[in-house]
Amino acid sequence: MIGTDLAIDLGTSSIKVYMEGKGIVLNEPSILAVDNLTDEVLAVGSAAYEMLGRTSSRITVARPLANGVISDLTLAEHLISYYLRQLNASRLFTPRVVVSVPCGLTEVERRAVVDAIGSAGVRKVCLIEEPVAAAIGAGVDIGVPHGTMIVDVGQGTTDMAVISLNGIAIANSIHIAGDDFNDSIVKYVRRKFNLVIGDRMAEDAKIAIGCAYPKKKLESFVLKGRNSVTGLPTTTSMDSDEMLEALIEPAISIIKTVQETLEETPPELLADIFTDGIYLTGGSANLYGLSTLLSKKTKVPVITMENPQDCVVLGAGKAIRYIDQIGSRTDGHINPLVAYN
Repeated sequence: MIGTDLAIDLGTSSIKVYMEGKGIVLNEPSILAVDNLTDEVLAVGSAAYEMLGRTSSRITVARPLANGVISDLTLAEHLISYYLRQLNASRLFTPRVVVSVPCGLTEVERRAVVDAIGSAGVRKVCLIEEPVAAAIGAGVDIGVPHGTMIVDVGQGTTDMAVISLNGIAIANSIHIAGDDFNDSIVKYVRRKFNLVIGDRMAEDAKIAIGCAYPKKKLESFVLKGRNSVTGLPTTTSMDSDEMLEALIEPAISIIKTVQETLEETPPELLADIFTDGIYLTGGSANLYGLSTLLSKKTKVPVITMENPQDCVVLGAGKAIRYIDQIGSRTDGHINPLVAYN
């Protein structure tokens, strides 16, 4: 295993690790449970996720990443080190790592990612912007002089970019994504049904009947929570039309940013996009009707990739080959990776 390189998609909701030659070897929630009195980490990943909304006041279930940015460096370092130990990575070898980051990060935020990864004992950290990784994962040849637009809708951020010749011609990043869909469901349910639900229930409802465009057949989902008036546990049924009403506002916000990005795109690249369409990736790309709504509003074909939630980590994995090209002659092509020692 000595010399094996890794790619990491350090997401708001999950961490995915790609190992060269093996594919995706880890996909776990990026969440930890912490004892507030001793600061001891009690559980990581799936075990911590099971505690979400079900803990005492002594235990906090925390996400060390918010909106694609590390919000708690200590917990992020613990999370990454824990998972690399699970892969026996930090004990048996010191890999080189490609890490995907949102395209709107500041240099300070990028350095925080590098420090968190570096604390796990890796020998080289290279960053790749998520739209570029998503494009590579979607099978796009980003090295040619041809415009390709990627819209990556994750859990914490939505990143979009027009890519040509291994680089980004124009990009935008907004903090409206899967978490905002969940928040909109929670607020809508409380306003319409006087029912207080948690994030997990909102996520389950979104997966079951979530939509950004009317469904042909009306579907329903039973919500369980607390009545905000009586304080007693209760249930209510929510249908897909009501779900559309809850989710349309954040969906439109994402689409408006895509439209603004298209308006700023050079004409030659825009012509390529109109011919090839927009590639939709990220976990929230699975939301029913989002691609249809985006296509109708932009008048551009939209292609939702198969398993869109894996495009970024697969693309970062394929970008491992660029590590050896850093600092060497590239025949006029820029390297999509930025190395940090």
